[in-house]
Amino acid sequence: MNITFVPKSFDVPTKASLTPFQLTVLEASNAEVDYQAVMSSLSRLKSIFGPNTSWPSQKMILKENITSLQAHHREFIDRDAFAYSVFDESKTKCLGAIYIDPSRSPHYDCEVYLWVREDCADLDAILHTSVLTWLTEYWPFDKIAFPGRSIAWQDWAKECRI
Repeated sequence: MNITFVPKSFDVPTKASLTPFQLTVLEASNAEVDYQAVMSSLSRLKSIFGPNTSWPSQKMILKENITSLQAHHREFIDRDAFAYSVFDESKTKCLGAIYIDPSRSPHYDCEVYLWVREDCADLDAILHTSVLTWLTEYWPFDKIAFPGRSIAWQDWAKECRI
């Protein structure tokens, strides 16, 4: 991945409070609650990551989820990409996740994917607005892409030549 995704001087947050959400680094210690959120929202997640995504599988098991979370955590440590678990204000319920990746398009600094579990779908727009504000005000990005949200999948594919 791009080794200059964020400047070395940038202090990447390991947690954030975006009322009513609490963000923590996506890591294996949250595997069980993350897995519950993922498996309760399979059809919703298929639309979040594009028409060609194979994740998550209906047959995914907890061990596979742990492996995935470990990979995300390694990317975070290496500053290659940043993924966060989204919790409610009491930090007892995993509501979803946020993924901040280097952009595959030369016209954007990053591409961001986020989701909330099916039973919290009414919070989706609030999370999107909160994350956009957080990224704009705190992170070193000028051009933020939300593929499938602010950019149609067809246009994103052309943008990235994928």
